[in-house]
Amino acid sequence: MSTYRILVIDDDELMREFVEETLLRAGHRVDTASGGGTGLELFDEHGHDLVITDLKMTPVDGLTVLKDIMAKAPGTHVVVMTAYGTIETAVDALKSGASDYILKPFTPDTLLLTIKRAVANKRLREENQYLRNEVNGRFDFETMIGNSKAMQGVYNEIQKVADTRATVLIRGESGTGKELVARAIHYGGGRREEPFIRVNCAALSAGILESELFGHERGAFTNAHERKVGRFELADKGTLLLDEVSEIGVELQPKLLRVLQEREFERVGGTDTISVDTHVLATSNRALEKAVQEGAFRQDLFYRLNVISLVIPPLRERKEDLPSLM
Repeated sequence: MSTYRILVIDDDELMREFVEETLLRAGHRVDTASGGGTGLELFDEHGHDLVITDLKMTPVDGLTVLKDIMAKAPGTHVVVMTAYGTIETAVDALKSGASDYILKPFTPDTLLLTIKRAVANKRLREENQYLRNEVNGRFDFETMIGNSKAMQGVYNEIQKVADTRATVLIRGESGTGKELVARAIHYGGGRREEPFIRVNCAALSAGILESELFGHERGAFTNAHERKVGRFELADKGTLLLDEVSEIGVELQPKLLRVLQEREFERVGGTDTISVDTHVLATSNRALEKAVQEGAFRQDLFYRLNVISLVIPPLRERKEDLPSLM
């Protein structure tokens, strides 16, 4: 592993000395500070390749330290240290520019591995920034065809729901551009730099779809030779599109209802509960109300999916958009 000049900020003396000793043994140059204010002064004086800071400090906490460093030197690698009870704060730190976080207590090997991973992750994000910008541009409103009053209404609805956590049910006939609308919602909101994951519910059998959505553990069924991460996990912090959600069978609907209600699930064959923060979008070209009446679709699941309904009008109802397609 490359060596760095590292600043360690923690008001816990024992933890600060432990981290310092671990880093010195690994060949790094280390400065330490017992508080956020002193730490920022040292950073201003020397500049550091990497900063390791505790989050819970007074009067200057770790988030303040992080934001100050990101404003002054956004290329700096910052790892935040946190206890289990403040994981949500660590997530906020990642959104504010932290390269990674580490949970207390930790071993020397875990600390060094976290530093290595943090540097690699930040470099990867920087190298792929141009690609993200291109992707964002591909799915803005300019890629959606239509200036009719009906389509202007769709654009307004997209802007309203892009930054919500509410589940959105996108309805429309085949070919009306439901997936394009879903992508516009994702790339138009605050999750744009997180994954956009799509699963075609109509193309997979019930057993395969369950594994695709929730993942499975090794040995969960025949040919399950290794653990598989499901689409909900892959879309954590991002967006999951359930394309043609009306085709999900009744046997799988209770598990989907649970993850929409509680934001948690277990992999197939597993016992560990996995929590996710996933914005769920769904599309359907069928009238789900009719499926509910026929007993083919759970009413409570329909209500969970239909928190916000967005209807895409067919071209025959917006003939003024025809010239744009020619």
